[in-house]
Amino acid sequence: MSIRRLPEHLVNRIAAGEVVERPASALKELVENAIDAGATRITVKLAGGGVELIEVIDDGCGMAPAEMALALERHATSKLPTDDIEHVATLGFRGEALPSIASVAQLTLESRVRGAEGWSLTVDNGARIAEGPAALPPGTRVRVEALFGRVPARRKFLRSTRAEYAACLDGMKRLAMARPDIAFAVEHDGRRVLSVQGGESRPARVAALTDRALQENSVAIDFEREGLMLGGVASIPTFNRGVADHQYLFVNGRPVKDRLLVGAVRGAYAEMLARDRHPVVALFLDVPPEVVDVNVHPAKTEVRFRDPALARGLIVSGLRRALDAAGHRSVQRPSEAALGLWQPGGVSSSSPSSLEEGLGWRDSKTQLGLGETVPHPNPSPEGEGLRHYSGAVRDSQTFFAAAPHARAEPARHEAPLATDFPLGVARGQVAKTYIVAEAQDGLVLVDQHAAHERLVLERMRRAMAGGTVPSQALLLAEVVELDEPGCDRLEARIEELRAFGLELERFGPRAMLVRAVPAALGTGDIHGLVTDLADELASFDEALSLKERLDHVAATMACHGSVRAGRILSVAEMNALLREMEVTPHSGQCNHGRPTWVKLAHGDIEKLFGRK
Repeated sequence: MSIRRLPEHLVNRIAAGEVVERPASALKELVENAIDAGATRITVKLAGGGVELIEVIDDGCGMAPAEMALALERHATSKLPTDDIEHVATLGFRGEALPSIASVAQLTLESRVRGAEGWSLTVDNGARIAEGPAALPPGTRVRVEALFGRVPARRKFLRSTRAEYAACLDGMKRLAMARPDIAFAVEHDGRRVLSVQGGESRPARVAALTDRALQENSVAIDFEREGLMLGGVASIPTFNRGVADHQYLFVNGRPVKDRLLVGAVRGAYAEMLARDRHPVVALFLDVPPEVVDVNVHPAKTEVRFRDPALARGLIVSGLRRALDAAGHRSVQRPSEAALGLWQPGGVSSSSPSSLEEGLGWRDSKTQLGLGETVPHPNPSPEGEGLRHYSGAVRDSQTFFAAAPHARAEPARHEAPLATDFPLGVARGQVAKTYIVAEAQDGLVLVDQHAAHERLVLERMRRAMAGGTVPSQALLLAEVVELDEPGCDRLEARIEELRAFGLELERFGPRAMLVRAVPAALGTGDIHGLVTDLADELASFDEALSLKERLDHVAATMACHGSVRAGRILSVAEMNALLREMEVTPHSGQCNHGRPTWVKLAHGDIEKLFGRK
């Protein structure tokens, strides 16, 4: 078969497959053109998630009629005044967006230069069908209708209207973050869904597009190294989310998705966040054009650095310096030798190989809840000896460090012996987080939050196996405000969530009404629970089975319904928790895979003190 040139309309459709993957891709290209045209206000109108209609209106410099016709030809652009692609200073530069979109949709291009008349040009799937004068203010208006209408093979691979709309809204948020000096407005099906004014500060714009509380729970970043500058905002470690979808990265004002930069953010927050939690960040990296390649992919969402290690180090150092300057201190790590003596899950030479085998819950029929069997002992008086000792220290003008933050209560005379139970008997609480128990063969330390998290999850699974999880109606329904895509995800799963005892109701475009919660969870942080559920649903793969999705939901609910670190427990509550752990499968690890308890055998304790 001889080699031949492909027809122009087929070449454009092939190019469109790379540039225009979905409505969000077309919207991104059109808005970037408006930004490059010097617009101060950009209005976007969508219908049917962008599949039926995408309209972008700007007040930029506009185009003359001859330029409009040229703009619809491939590789025609005004953004590269020279032939040097190494120094790209604009968002667009390839000259492929408009002809690619026009080849798979009906595109109407209207534009007017200040001091001149407006002009309109319409192209239907690659064929020019109309042109003539148009009445509009200075600037440009682009209208895209019936995207992929004549390419059914592409249209059938699009996702639902809600999913396509969510992708369009996410893309607009990223572009709006990159340019706080420009006003943006977005309408979907005739309803205003996003509106920000121009001239805002960068932190204010980021907070307006993510979470208003971010402005009070973030640190500003301003860092420079070897000609590279890093700016933006980053949340403090305690202000985090359940998925990494709230991390926005920009290189020279261009929104990008780069694994190198995402890994750098994770490295900067190492040892400050749990593995299943993610910070909220918006990082703006400004580098000389010659050190970064933006021509990696036609969609221009990926970049490649000439020195990746320098870029990664800049982000890690800049984030850590900002977090340190805000007064955050890293936790002092114990020696590796001491840590090595603590065996997770009771695995040691003197203990069973696994919690399932060692505790023998398969034969146990007892199921206890917190505080159900053992009466609360009378609180002990606050030690008089400690007060006298503290006074003696002050009198001698000797400096001592603060007393260890711990809690211990005397056990009643009829309290069970340590030899009666595999996990021993509670003797106290350290840092309001860890239960200290004495077992027959050593000392057991339990993470109360991680342990109870697993217990609540297993309770919910048992309840699901028997039907539905009992719910507890709220005296006053609570309103939880979210972004619109998050509300859409929750609304689509209302029936599944009701099976877990969580009753939700749509309350306007950007809010959910919580009427009941699972009885096992109580009325804890309802806002945090619903927010994390919305994040979890966003991360679901469509290929996941219903059971896998429900397991994810149950794990998230269990995390919010468990005993929190920082809560003071009585000895009775501590012992009840230990007893339930002994009869609950998989209680050796929490829902995220971390150990719930560790044991230091008597022999290991003797080694620490040099007795062996």
